[in-house]
Amino acid sequence: MKKWTIAALGLLLTISLEAQTRREDIYSNFVLYEKRSWLQKDLRDNVIGNTLALAIDSNTEYKFESACLAIAQFQLTGNEVAAGFNKMFLQYDSLQYDTKRALLEAVYAIYPSTFAQQVSNVFQKETHPKLFAMSASYLFRQDTTIDNINNIKIRMVEQFSNYDSIPLLQALENYLNSYLLAKTHKTPDISTLFAYQATRRQKTVYSFQRWNRDYGGLAIVQDASGRFMRHPDGRLMIFEQLARSASDLPYFITNGSTPQGVYSIQGTAVSRNTLIGPTPNLQLLMPNEKAWDKYFQYPPWEHWDSTRDSMTAYLELLPPSWRKYQPMTEVFEAGKIGRSEIIAHGTTIDPEYFKHNPWYPLTPTNGCLCAKELWNVSNGRLLVSEQYNLVSTFNATPGAKGYLYVINLDNQQAAVSRAELERLVKAYEKGK
Repeated sequence: MKKWTIAALGLLLTISLEAQTRREDIYSNFVLYEKRSWLQKDLRDNVIGNTLALAIDSNTEYKFESACLAIAQFQLTGNEVAAGFNKMFLQYDSLQYDTKRALLEAVYAIYPSTFAQQVSNVFQKETHPKLFAMSASYLFRQDTTIDNINNIKIRMVEQFSNYDSIPLLQALENYLNSYLLAKTHKTPDISTLFAYQATRRQKTVYSFQRWNRDYGGLAIVQDASGRFMRHPDGRLMIFEQLARSASDLPYFITNGSTPQGVYSIQGTAVSRNTLIGPTPNLQLLMPNEKAWDKYFQYPPWEHWDSTRDSMTAYLELLPPSWRKYQPMTEVFEAGKIGRSEIIAHGTTIDPEYFKHNPWYPLTPTNGCLCAKELWNVSNGRLLVSEQYNLVSTFNATPGAKGYLYVINLDNQQAAVSRAELERLVKAYEKGK
């Protein structure tokens, strides 16, 4: 594959600070019919047809890594893919770390049960915490019984005597202990959260999602006065947004789905990444990603007190009734482990790759929040851009910064609806 394709499939974020603001100026030649046709042919012929048929050696291994990244992102399946994965598992012990990780990510993304035995073999001997956690997550998703959970935890203790000092494995243990219960528990009162942000006079974006990230979510914007942004006719402004990664790995693993919790909005920018596209994005910081001064948006004359407990300070971004609601600490954990570069952006990827998936026509990413964008394949211009509308609405309210809250509402097996958010906002407004 061409180098730009490999870089794009990695979804590396190279940011230009000169964000375009006029919709009519936004253009991408990557969405043109000829480019999309070429990419589809390249994926099928080179990524699947040619690469996966090669023998794996030091000269070809990087091609297999790139193929796995493409297979996960574009949800590619078929006999050639399965055969290629089998070949890689047979040579797993001789592969480089990055190739192993790409293989486990792609298998998790595409084949939820087919490779259970091969993943189990990896799980039994893997000594790298992240690869162990990825294989454990695969086996847990397939079998959520108490016996299997206990077997995973026993193996973790046996293979990592210091597991309780490794943040990634601590997160894995917490995930095994709490995930099944968490998704059945009722979310704390949303009105309380809305009211708390209003008293703090904090500009806020809320991204409401489902526990099952196969289903799309919706974002809304609350200005610093506590008012929700509405159309002139009174309808709530809402923006379609997917919080599912292509792999849908758990939140604490690199390229997993978007963690719940509070992100610090640092402003807007434009990415040079081909797959993200040129529509302005919201630049987000996770807790632990950079200096606390930056995350908490201190003015230049104030500085973070290094003796202060960072988790306590983070929880103060939530009303008291929310501070014991553990799912809202997912992003804190993920940042501590080392996840980074999660932003809210658009997409140039052809949604037809996902036409058989529940999230269609939204686009999965490497863990970012991705708004719906549809393009004119004849002239490279936007037809629909929920991303542009979201950024424009955010920028229309006073202040350049704010916070973004990702919250799973419940475990309904359906996309979040306008009616649900209208009810939540009206309940808050009625109680003001």
